[in-house]
Amino acid sequence: MFKEILVQIDDEETKVAVLEDGQLVEIYLERAPNSRLVGNIYKGIVRNVLPGMQAAFVDIGLEKNSFLYVEDALANTLLGYDNSENKEGTRPNICDVVKVGQEIIVQIEKEPVGTKGARVTTQITLPGRMLVLMPTADYIGISRRIEDEEERERLRTIAEEIRPDHMGVIVRTVAEGVQKEELQQDINSLLKIWERIQQRGNRKAGATLIHRDLELVQRTLRDVFNEDVKKLSVNSRTILEQIIEFLDVSEPELKSRVVLSDTQNLLARYAVDQELERALKRKVWLKSGGYIIIDQTEALTAIDVNTGKFVGSTDLADTVFKTNREAAREIIRQLRLRNIGGIIIIDFIDMHVEEHKEQVLKAMEEELKKDKVKTHILGITSLGLVEMTRKKVGQSLTSTLERTCPYCEGKGRILSEDTIYLALRKELLEAVKLKTAKVFMIEAHSQVIEFLVGEEGEKRRELEENFNIRLIIKERSDWHINKYNITPLYT
Repeated sequence: MFKEILVQIDDEETKVAVLEDGQLVEIYLERAPNSRLVGNIYKGIVRNVLPGMQAAFVDIGLEKNSFLYVEDALANTLLGYDNSENKEGTRPNICDVVKVGQEIIVQIEKEPVGTKGARVTTQITLPGRMLVLMPTADYIGISRRIEDEEERERLRTIAEEIRPDHMGVIVRTVAEGVQKEELQQDINSLLKIWERIQQRGNRKAGATLIHRDLELVQRTLRDVFNEDVKKLSVNSRTILEQIIEFLDVSEPELKSRVVLSDTQNLLARYAVDQELERALKRKVWLKSGGYIIIDQTEALTAIDVNTGKFVGSTDLADTVFKTNREAAREIIRQLRLRNIGGIIIIDFIDMHVEEHKEQVLKAMEEELKKDKVKTHILGITSLGLVEMTRKKVGQSLTSTLERTCPYCEGKGRILSEDTIYLALRKELLEAVKLKTAKVFMIEAHSQVIEFLVGEEGEKRRELEENFNIRLIIKERSDWHINKYNITPLYT
């Protein structure tokens, strides 16, 4: 697999695209400097504790107070809890964990959305190149993508030796094969960052930002650019020099893979913008002629698979199997590309052969190995639905690029022409009763007017005869279809 990264710097926006064999699989956008909040660390003040919700509102200096669940406050060595249950085996009450007016250090793990403030945690994570330091937890974790058991045990032993007392460490995938000395350097750097954060927290008063996560390009170098990436192209010489300077310290052997693009619009050459447009649509066509429908709601994401134009060549079972297997791979790509997290329900076309079901699940699992976000497939339900979860990391692509329609308020549906006509007719009747005018002007969207007039103008004639009035019709094609206006004309 040929994996490459494209970095495009424009005046108003930075885009980073990840391609695998020429196909877009991940996209990261940053429009305004310091616009991303996830990963930032704040000194906060607890403003309200809600025992009924087992949560607290924490003022961190943003427009809306952040939300702290009891689960995100537990397992925090600084707050005095080192596990999520007390001696009786029950979870502590939020009132026993934090108090109103208490100052605490929190990290944003979910961006504010709509009327909701940011979700925060006291379980701080500081990502390095090879390790993640968890200064408020007591835990050792090894990346699930490191599969060799001997290597996992070696890294676990090293992590146990180098981690500070009462602190946690997660060993990242790029640490595979790395010696203890390099891992020690990484953790020393992270400890210095944590010391600076604590000093700022002690020095600054009130709710305030005390640590900002790296900007997009630097995060890409830290989290995405590794030995698997064969090439990184960038359209800015200034940013190229910054990348080389960053790699001089962290990964000097990767510098040779960084190149300056000979075109300013780097993403256009790879048709990334067209792929982004398709990633915002509900329907995704498969190469075979089948398609999938992706519907995102607040509670979960539902995905439906259909054979579409694909008729196969052998029998129905084979056609269904091939469509589902192709869809399985494309669904995982779409989850990565759209950055969809949370609960995901997939309605594959019904399969009656057990081997086919196993192979479709296997295709999903193979594709998930390329995804660095934690994902778990729960299997196929009795209704034939595949249940899975994917950790929410940052905003989804639709949340970043789109906003809720002010007319349908996210429903994706509008009133039909006949429904609008009936409402218009009722309002016209009321207007006729109240006014002495015999002429009324109706202004409405062209589609509603077309329904009102009809092929022979029967509805218009019916209104004029029944209400004993004359109608003047005026099309407003620039209006929203739900809007109309009735005006009495006095002569």
